[in-house]
Amino acid sequence: MAQRLKTPTILTTSMSNGELLFIGLGLSGVDGMTVKALNELRSCEIVYAEFYTSDLMGATKEDLEKVIGKHIVLLDRTQVEETEEVIVAAKDKKVAFVTAGDTMAATTHVDIRIRAEEERVNTRLIHGISIFSSCPSSMGLQPYKFGRTVTLPLREGDYLPRSPYDHVLDNKERGLHSMILLDIRAEEGRYMSAKEGIEWLLAAEEMYEGGLIDDQTVICIAARIGSPDEKVVAGTAKELLDVDVGGPLHTLVVPGSLHFMEAYALVSFAGAPERIIED
Repeated sequence: MAQRLKTPTILTTSMSNGELLFIGLGLSGVDGMTVKALNELRSCEIVYAEFYTSDLMGATKEDLEKVIGKHIVLLDRTQVEETEEVIVAAKDKKVAFVTAGDTMAATTHVDIRIRAEEERVNTRLIHGISIFSSCPSSMGLQPYKFGRTVTLPLREGDYLPRSPYDHVLDNKERGLHSMILLDIRAEEGRYMSAKEGIEWLLAAEEMYEGGLIDDQTVICIAARIGSPDEKVVAGTAKELLDVDVGGPLHTLVVPGSLHFMEAYALVSFAGAPERIIED
């Protein structure tokens, strides 16, 4: 994330006449948002959106515009992280900033809200369904047993940063599950697949030899969670390399210590090997 912009000196303690709403659209389709989110969007004067941190599956910008009856101003990374456009507009208008999932899942968006509050702009959150709760639910895993979430960057040449590998390894050693988000470069049309993510982990294991993955390690794939054709699959890394789970978005989970109910759930919902029930 870019460094925080320096906020101009505040000359007044009074709040602005406008309002900035951070609205999560959910994970899939124009019907994935809450009724509250829909009603608020229809009453906004300006609607901004960014889809580079996550994509809204099954819906285009035009689909959203038709449902809410408003034009949507699509922002790129530079406009979000390095300009004050959204905050300035919200000083005297009701403005929405929308993303897929839940808006506060990204540090960048937290920073925007901080800057808005420093500028005496009223802010509100309209939460959306997030991958952080939906992925564990679809697999039958207990959310409070997840450790630090990591993101795998798309590979450039032979370089593999060590920190994602170490964080997943640390979670596993503590008995915690790891949710692994896969890199998105929406402006390039590049979405890391589950296969690429598993290949990333296998290459990191070969390079760093920490014992994260062996021939018996079970990994889970969550594909298009929240969409009508969501799919969850579990198996060993080598088995999953040959599994076609369809198009993006994909998420990986490396389980830690499994409660017996979690083990049964992974076998029932994701086709995990039955041996994990006895492990």
